[in-house]
Amino acid sequence: MRICRYRDESGTSIGFYDESGVVPVAAATLAATKSDGSCSTENILDVLPPDGADSQTARHVASWLDRQPADTIKELRRPHDQVELLVPIPRPNKLLLLAGNYAKHIEEGGGTAVERAETFPYVFMKPPTTTLTSPGAAIEIPSVSPNHVDWELELAVVIGREAKGVSEAKALDYVAGYTIINDISDRKFKPNPERKERPKDDFFDWLHGKWHDSFCPCGPCITSADAIADPQQLGMKLSVNGDIRQDASTAQQIFPVAAVIEFISSFVTLEPGDIISTGTVAGVGNASKTYLKAGDQIEAMIDSIGTLVTKVV
Repeated sequence: MRICRYRDESGTSIGFYDESGVVPVAAATLAATKSDGSCSTENILDVLPPDGADSQTARHVASWLDRQPADTIKELRRPHDQVELLVPIPRPNKLLLLAGNYAKHIEEGGGTAVERAETFPYVFMKPPTTTLTSPGAAIEIPSVSPNHVDWELELAVVIGREAKGVSEAKALDYVAGYTIINDISDRKFKPNPERKERPKDDFFDWLHGKWHDSFCPCGPCITSADAIADPQQLGMKLSVNGDIRQDASTAQQIFPVAAVIEFISSFVTLEPGDIISTGTVAGVGNASKTYLKAGDQIEAMIDSIGTLVTKVV
């Protein structure tokens, strides 16, 4: 089951997502159950496991849709050009991301990958309300540092149940679903170039280069956790202007999704709607000194989720 948020002439709604368009959850529920009293929420978490109040109804309706003839679906579906897709979780309490979770990406940056047992996940944050960018919308090249803006395709996890101190074995029970994030990064951000250098400047330059407005495209939908049996078996591809730049699999993660949840929840309470982006694969622009420019289009794809399209202005 793939669920998206979208806006049309009637306002903001949620819908069942596919590559041809969006089927409004409310309309599909009415058609499937002959009742309009369920699934009228605008909160996508309400229709997702493990604790969404309408998750069972949504699953039933999704199954009903799968069995309908094409003409029935066509009557219900809104084509993509008739709606505006939105960030699935518009204001997560926490937007957490991993650095260095794929060995080949570490190596392409000049580093040396280490075994999982010898280290721990490197986790940082982005400001969600100003970095999250809707599917199809544009990222903006920052005028303060325009020449080294890069892409990073990542699998993101949406938390569906409060989690604190959970084990790796149980961690996936706390997941609502999965989406795509493009962790846009300014590789050469250097505030105050005439500054007096301090020992930690390089780290904070790297971190602040993640924070520019619009630098976290997310979507196009959330695939419910029960529809992805193993998040460690998902193919990933990213292209820029049609040229494939990243091509890998989540199987290559150093820390799998469940281990990441265990680690973060050992000292931070994860809340419903929190997003954890699990790191990028090899093939970033910085490795070949190729950077984004106005007019580019990025397509970030993960199996079982979809394709997140982002323009550059």
